[in-house]
Amino acid sequence: MRFEKWSTLLTAGLLSATALAQPTIDGTRDALYGTPIVVQDTPTGFGDSTLGQVDYANGSELDAAYAYVDTLNQVLYLFLAGNLESNFNKLEIFFDTKAGGQNRLRGDNSGVDFGGLNRMGDNGTGNGLTFDAGFEADYWIGITGGGSPYALYANWAELLTGGGGPGYYLGMTGAASSGILTGGDPSAPSGIRVTINNSNTGGVTGSAADPAAAAAVSTGIELAIPFTAIGITGVPTTIKISAFINGSGHDFLSNQVLGGVGGLGNLGEPRNVNFANIAGDQYFTVVVPEPASLIALGAGLASLLGLRRRKV
Repeated sequence: MRFEKWSTLLTAGLLSATALAQPTIDGTRDALYGTPIVVQDTPTGFGDSTLGQVDYANGSELDAAYAYVDTLNQVLYLFLAGNLESNFNKLEIFFDTKAGGQNRLRGDNSGVDFGGLNRMGDNGTGNGLTFDAGFEADYWIGITGGGSPYALYANWAELLTGGGGPGYYLGMTGAASSGILTGGDPSAPSGIRVTINNSNTGGVTGSAADPAAAAAVSTGIELAIPFTAIGITGVPTTIKISAFINGSGHDFLSNQVLGGVGGLGNLGEPRNVNFANIAGDQYFTVVVPEPASLIALGAGLASLLGLRRRKV
């Protein structure tokens, strides 16, 4: 009876502690994110924002990427430090989470966001944005913002190996919000949250990429993504993410890519970009571990069982 009581208390305590360990979605980096996974190595070719406002920015940059994995609630928290210019420039985020997908973007994906995804894909001549070897995109989230009053918009699509996957408008929100999106397609994956704090005036500049300055940026674009929305079905696993800034028509790729492009200028026409031809990896990896609560619970119960046996 005493063992059952302590077992129940241990379980409740571990699960409660894990459930409380979640970043606050507001566009400001929480300590939970820890150290950056990757830091920008290239000065921005899309303008260095100097406004210091939470909503409007006059430049775009991606300074660093962070992730926090809530395995208990099955949510990936992603934080991209930097700015997204409020002229409807695009932040393109691709996820490789399972077998299959597209190493070179096809031209017959979902037409969501006014055909933006297909604007980067094959136009019938054998081109199409190509990722590094070993990266096959399975999902995409596109983010853009601007207007008066300012609004942030998000879209989602699944990239099937043979094309023709679904895509939906996720909705809109304001700057420095809780990330809850409104007005989206009712068929869209539920639970995705997105927000931005555009107030950064540090990080990389138009002429220099100081890694310490980039790693010090604490505001930017923040997402909470349920595992189910990007096809994470089993843990532990490792996923790959490629993120970059694109033009307002998904038609002119900047040099702000994570991982970085080693100091290159803007990459231009997306259909002609092949990341495999650029040194280094133009993606970063996130480890999705087993739920810490279950590991700790197993260790705790094993300890209690051993203690109970010694007392018998």
